[in-house]
Amino acid sequence: MTETDRQFTPQNGYTVLIVDDNPVQTAVRQAILRRAGYFVLAALNPVRALEMVDDKRLPAQISAVITDHVMPGMNGSKFVRELRKARPHLPVFVVSGLEEAEDEYAGLNAHFLLKPLPPDLLLSSLRNLLEAAEGDAA
Repeated sequence: MTETDRQFTPQNGYTVLIVDDNPVQTAVRQAILRRAGYFVLAALNPVRALEMVDDKRLPAQISAVITDHVMPGMNGSKFVRELRKARPHLPVFVVSGLEEAEDEYAGLNAHFLLKPLPPDLLLSSLRNLLEAAEGDAA
């Protein structure tokens, strides 16, 4: 393992991909998750996020995805549909201010959270999602 590899090793073993076209929202969530020990990757658009999901050049495999719903070009539900083709069991949760958008995720195995999303709810929701995924894999 090189020094660069050690630098990118997540403290708690989890790598989270944030998908959001709002750079401020992305930066805030990144900071919260990094302080909690997660290795965090970010994509400001869903197309780039899909490229990243199975990119073998990344320093760690993605453990979970947090995505926004409203994004230009491809909304969150279309992104999750595309993601499910490559990674049907990857833990995903969607963050949106549109309560009615939750229906678009029916059958996609994605958890839906409403904005505003306080840091403690972000962290507990992610922890619960990852623990459930580990339980399903066991």
